[in-house]
Amino acid sequence: MSQGTRSVARAFVAAAVTAMMFASPSVVTAQSAAAAAPVPLKVGDVAPDFTVVTATANGVTAKPFTLSEHKGETVVLAFFPKARTSGCTVQMESYRDKYAELFNGGKKVTLVGVSIDSDTALTSWAKDASFPFAFAADTDRKVGVAYGANNGTGFHKRTLYVIDGNGKISYVAAPFQQMSADAYTQLGHAVMHAGGSK
Repeated sequence: MSQGTRSVARAFVAAAVTAMMFASPSVVTAQSAAAAAPVPLKVGDVAPDFTVVTATANGVTAKPFTLSEHKGETVVLAFFPKARTSGCTVQMESYRDKYAELFNGGKKVTLVGVSIDSDTALTSWAKDASFPFAFAADTDRKVGVAYGANNGTGFHKRTLYVIDGNGKISYVAAPFQQMSADAYTQLGHAVMHAGGSK
């Protein structure tokens, strides 16, 4: 084999090895991302219990929210990415403006918006926008992970659950389409149905 042929062969092998080095991580990364993608819970599943700090327009609530303490009523968990962003503002203001219609004005229906924002950020937003419901400060993402709205990093996916009086999930919207009027109509029906399944 001539010197020139050996040089070409070495260059080819080096290029092939380099290509494999750069190709392999992307394959592994794609597989890891797929494996780590959050998977929402299903209708009929028992809703995982949790306790989390909550905030309202009046400030941080004296007692944290514990799901199991709300048996016998309908609980709506609305996971959303971030306070004051455009899509989340549309969603939460729609809940506020349709509060009586969608959530029976809070009678036997508890709506909790859940994000990774701090309790102070959520209190400020709730006060500024006059939201009549509570927000959960899921800063460690534990609730989001338990409900398949988060894989442990980043913002929550826009995922909504209706939990009936027996503690079972009766409706799932993943993702919740905050710009669609139909999404709010379906939510209202789901809440009404859950109220009749105690």
